[in-house]
Amino acid sequence: MQPFEGIRVIDITHVLAGPFATYQLAVLGADVIKVEHPDDPDQSRGVGTDKELNRRNMGTAFLTQASNKRSITLDLKREKDRDILKKLVATADVFVENYRPGAFEALGLGYDALAAINPRLIYASFSAFGQQGPRSPQTAYDHVIQATSGIMAMTGTPEVNPIKFGSPAVDYATGMTGAFALSAALFQRERTGKGQRIDMAMLDVAMILMSSHLTGYLRNGVHPKPSGNQHPHATNSAYQAKDGIVMVGASNLRQQRRLWTLLERPDMIKKTNEERDADREREAATLREIMRTRTADEWEIFLQANHVPAARVRKMGEAVADPQLGSRGIIHRHAAGNGISDAFGVPLAAFTFAHGGPHIDAPPPTLGQHNSEIFKELGVGG
Repeated sequence: MQPFEGIRVIDITHVLAGPFATYQLAVLGADVIKVEHPDDPDQSRGVGTDKELNRRNMGTAFLTQASNKRSITLDLKREKDRDILKKLVATADVFVENYRPGAFEALGLGYDALAAINPRLIYASFSAFGQQGPRSPQTAYDHVIQATSGIMAMTGTPEVNPIKFGSPAVDYATGMTGAFALSAALFQRERTGKGQRIDMAMLDVAMILMSSHLTGYLRNGVHPKPSGNQHPHATNSAYQAKDGIVMVGASNLRQQRRLWTLLERPDMIKKTNEERDADREREAATLREIMRTRTADEWEIFLQANHVPAARVRKMGEAVADPQLGSRGIIHRHAAGNGISDAFGVPLAAFTFAHGGPHIDAPPPTLGQHNSEIFKELGVGG
């Protein structure tokens, strides 16, 4: 049995953070019903690396986080469709939306209204800045939150900054945090019998992603500076090898001692981190010279064999081809999909269970694919 078998989730979210949160529950057994407007579906359906799929509303951005979900279409500006949604709410455990704060209240679909129908309902709202506060009416995407939060300002090199992350990491982190919040609320409900109101803000998540930097700033008022691929400790940084770049991760004192011993430079070993800080430039110059004597692969193999963290900088294709990923089962391969005749892969989950863990049973749905099925379950016409 999977953790969320028997749990029904109403997913009225779009783009990335909200759908990614509900996807985490879907791969753990929840019945996730994705609700979209018939004429204005989730914009992720039209986004991705395959233009033909984009035109068919099955873009790779949508495929990423839609397996195991069922899809219905409702126009929530129509009273009839709002009534259908309310019938669905009566059968549900979780309700997730990520529209502009106040939009669902204006439709009569806010927390108070839906909790009156189903007091055990867990109602989660995802937004850029939260449901309260001076910025709450504002909207944003991942890159806008990166700019707002300070993450961009601390990313890049001293010469080239600010730079946003290559991945929409704030969106994905908001999805994972949201899934954690939903899981916690479901667990809490088992003890109290009460529903819950969850307020998820992307800005809040961005700040949590900078937790140690935030604490440091709050302590001494020093803004985090962009340092590129260099760490305050020279033995914990990236270097040009003979044919590529190697990221060395001799982070703690024990590892830096091991590294300098392996490199036959015992004179560089430090007893304290303050000593490492004071001698950083000399250490970095020494490592730049030494690292150019072997290929990045050779350094990775040699250092890892001697318990010093290190890795050649890889592109995604190389990372995906790594047998380690194959052994973890993080990628699920669909033989085909709804209207997709050839095979495609999607991420599954970042953990495994000994039993009843995350798995995918159904490919991403087409728009409104399950209208008849779900409306029949509710005893209503489409």
